[in-house]
Amino acid sequence: MNTFDNTTKRSTESHDSEAPPSLISFMLKGWTPRTQKLSPVKNMASFQKRRDALSAKFPGELLVVPAGHQKLRANDTYYPFRPCSDFFYLTGNFEPDCVLVFAPQATGHHQILFVEPNPGKTDPTFFTDRVKGELWEGPRMGVKESGHIFGMETKPLTELASFLSTFSGSSKGRRVLRGYSPATETMLGATDPRQQIRDAEFATSLSEMRLLKEAVEVKEMSSAIASTKRGFEDVVARLKTAKSERELEGVFYTRARMEGNDVGYGSIVASGPHACTLHWKRNDGKLRKGDLLLLDAGIEGNSLYTADITRCFPVSGKFTKEQREVYELVLMAQKAALKQVKPGNDFLEPNRAAMSVLAIGLDAMGLLPMGAEEALKPENQFFKRYTLHNVSHMLGLDVHDCAQARAETYKFGKLVAGMVLTVEPGLYFQPDDSTVPAKYRGIGVRIEDDVLVTEKGHKNLSAAIPTEVEDVEKWMKTLWKKK
Repeated sequence: MNTFDNTTKRSTESHDSEAPPSLISFMLKGWTPRTQKLSPVKNMASFQKRRDALSAKFPGELLVVPAGHQKLRANDTYYPFRPCSDFFYLTGNFEPDCVLVFAPQATGHHQILFVEPNPGKTDPTFFTDRVKGELWEGPRMGVKESGHIFGMETKPLTELASFLSTFSGSSKGRRVLRGYSPATETMLGATDPRQQIRDAEFATSLSEMRLLKEAVEVKEMSSAIASTKRGFEDVVARLKTAKSERELEGVFYTRARMEGNDVGYGSIVASGPHACTLHWKRNDGKLRKGDLLLLDAGIEGNSLYTADITRCFPVSGKFTKEQREVYELVLMAQKAALKQVKPGNDFLEPNRAAMSVLAIGLDAMGLLPMGAEEALKPENQFFKRYTLHNVSHMLGLDVHDCAQARAETYKFGKLVAGMVLTVEPGLYFQPDDSTVPAKYRGIGVRIEDDVLVTEKGHKNLSAAIPTEVEDVEKWMKTLWKKK
């Protein structure tokens, strides 16, 4: 077992029997040599271009980007592995424990991918090791094979520590992406406070590289959004007979696993007053006629790019008068926000537009203690009692993408063609809020789309999923007829 990765992993369990020498000898014989067709990673040129761009930002410095390790779920059970987004962005590699190293040269960097070796069936670990054994977990790519697949030099992980040690006395800088491999951080002496600052700058630089999506990334996101639309259709079709939120969660998850890698985040399947909890994920409520269902879900494609979409559906198939009133106010706010998604506008301009519409609407409903203009002032913001969150975040490999970017380039920056962001206003009237008329209490509405900033404005990538009240009701009716 390679001790580089999570040392809490056990290659054997207490209930395992020890393999006698005669069994080991027998197991090592009689295997047909493995033959496999190795195809280069899709979009290899894009990964190389990104690595070269990162190299140019940090001349003369050692750069280290780990893939991360599997995370413990319970005892010896681990969550399915999903690589660090930055590592994947630079390599296209899905395997755990790998480490990408940029070793400085006179010009540029020597780019090396350290990977887990694959001894095949030449030593007993292939059947005795629960963590890395081929018969337990399937074959690993191996060193030589990884080099062919990812188009770069590869070395075994066992050589990583000694390789990094050659830079220990270097006067030139070292940077590591933190939070994914404590063992790698230790190899680089990453406890130094000055080193921590340098590493934070490195993480920021990677996040800001990902702010602008390439055409291949937009294509992958569009594919994830198309799958998500089909997942929403599955949910709506099942809604006619479904009994619980969890049943619908399972329906959507099935589509995610059929067409993608997973869900991009824990699905929010919130019926009735549960929709007033912004990140409701227990999904253990019963479905009741007359309630509204808020579905906030996205499929993460096999390329790891994710969708993030929210729609609201009346469980009975028809909005009530009060549900429609709240819904149409949120939809009006979203339309106002979408008009402000264009290059050169502040990132927060769509939010300001949406909040203005919501405040005016809340004032008209008699819910604000003062007029909308006064309530919108920074020192007041009373409208937030009913809306809480801003309307946008970046989207990509992460559902909240580019999270380490500086405020001046993200939150307080300008929209630029190539950015992909969500636009998702919402209103949430808590069931116990005495400032709200009883007829509205327990209604939660959010409408969310995934939007690409273009040279002349924007493109709503998820516009094919209906939002107008009549269109939503018609869509539901059509899907229910097909069921």
